[in-house]
Amino acid sequence: MPSPKLDRDSFMSRYRQMFVDPAFADLEKEIAVIGEVAWEAYSAGRKSPHTRAAGPGFADPSYEISTDWLQAKEDIEAAQARYDDRTGRPRILLINGSARSEHTCPGEMSKSWRLLELARTVTSARDIQVEVLDLSRLASEYGRRIHPCKSCVSTAMPLCHWPCSCYPNHSLGQTQDWMNEIYPKWVEAHGILIVTPVNWYQAPGPLKLMMDRLVCADGGNPDPSSTHGKRPEEARALELAGWPYPRHLAGRLFGTIVHGDTVGAESLRRILMDWASDMHLVGAGADAELDGYIGYYEPYATSHKALDEDDDFRTEVINASEAMADAVLAQRAGSFVAKRRPEPNPK
Repeated sequence: MPSPKLDRDSFMSRYRQMFVDPAFADLEKEIAVIGEVAWEAYSAGRKSPHTRAAGPGFADPSYEISTDWLQAKEDIEAAQARYDDRTGRPRILLINGSARSEHTCPGEMSKSWRLLELARTVTSARDIQVEVLDLSRLASEYGRRIHPCKSCVSTAMPLCHWPCSCYPNHSLGQTQDWMNEIYPKWVEAHGILIVTPVNWYQAPGPLKLMMDRLVCADGGNPDPSSTHGKRPEEARALELAGWPYPRHLAGRLFGTIVHGDTVGAESLRRILMDWASDMHLVGAGADAELDGYIGYYEPYATSHKALDEDDDFRTEVINASEAMADAVLAQRAGSFVAKRRPEPNPK
């Protein structure tokens, strides 16, 4: 494939695009000095400038691992401890999958956010701790990013690390990645409910970015030292020797509320439920799987009014939220049982 490597002039041109505001004009010398440092880091390929030895518990304790990754691993382990703690309140994670909000160019909140607020009211009324993950912040908040999945798993499953070790990549400026904060939210949750619109028959961009980056939760390698970073030959050898495909989110309950205006809601609901099932999450029941249309084939300009007038759909959202809350509480009490048979091929 063609090399993406930039020459110095091309690199500097892109680097300086961050400083087009005239307010930076008096800082030209400082920007040039920092640019030289950035160019040197890029040329040297310093993906992880801060590392330390992996230490005990790793396949190669002497292997230098990014401190960013080690911190993410610690955060996930702490989240897993909260998930396992039977004395704490059960947790539900509500996810807004829409990129739309009044804080950026649409100038108006999304219907998904309104539905999520309804779900939050319902679930918060129970003895449940509720957290909201608002993916619209990718479009409206400074420095909030989810970088794309690089599909390491397609080379060999053990090359896909849990949590993802592809980011941050400081030499390429691929920083401020949100996923290291998002992984623990999924890990600690006993139930996850995604509220999302349909965008062109598919999941909105922010939601799909998160979904792709959760691939490491489905069979990912929790020990980057076992592949000495991203060495394909070592990863292939591990997989061919018999990889166990650890399901790091297995057992969490899952549901979704999908809405559209003309087409695609049912298809996206099925896609999301199949995706969660593949990761060994457990459906919270048919009532927690909702798809429907708001203002079917009506003007976009009146879609919020259509939601205001659609008592039936809002009731279905309440029912789906109650179903999720009921399932989480039943699972905690030991009365919600969902068993999976052993798989002949865990992939």
